[in-house]
Amino acid sequence: MSVLEIIAVLISVLGVTLTIKQHIACWVVNFIACLLYAYLFFEYQLYGETVLQTLFMGMAIYGFYQWKTTQQDTQAIVIQTLSQNKMLQQLILSMGLGLIFGLSLMQWTQASVPLLDAQLAALSLLATYWTSRKYLATWLLWIVVDLLYVGMFIYKALFLTAALYVGFVVLAYLGWREWSKIRQQQHVQVLP
Repeated sequence: MSVLEIIAVLISVLGVTLTIKQHIACWVVNFIACLLYAYLFFEYQLYGETVLQTLFMGMAIYGFYQWKTTQQDTQAIVIQTLSQNKMLQQLILSMGLGLIFGLSLMQWTQASVPLLDAQLAALSLLATYWTSRKYLATWLLWIVVDLLYVGMFIYKALFLTAALYVGFVVLAYLGWREWSKIRQQQHVQVLP
């Protein structure tokens, strides 16, 4: 456990908490957390996670822009549902890309757990995209992904980060519950 890991954990918790509260600053805080974790994961030879954190920084910029534009256009960010067909298509595409990425990591790097690392990276990107689009399903995907991350980080002896991801599972559940309530309220407001 390093000082960098401790700081990254604290900033990450703040970022997810702000996301649950739908505060646009979540994207800035998450950007900083990703920057710190990119360096940490590189040091631990989790190259898929390093690339993921770099992509997350781009997604943080996209998410900030998406939420800011939506707020300006409608004065409210509407939580949306995702059709099962679209959800399945996006999951299959993400997992396919994760497999290609994992095989690439196996071939060209000394990655520690390339296939798992790459799959989790791909699914995390999908979950982040869903978050930027305000899809309620994002929280359920985060629960699954974060549980798998816990195991990987324990295996890599990143115990504080593993504990963070246990906390992320709890926060994802709370996020799902909070966004579900808001979605119901939004649905009731639309009905005559």
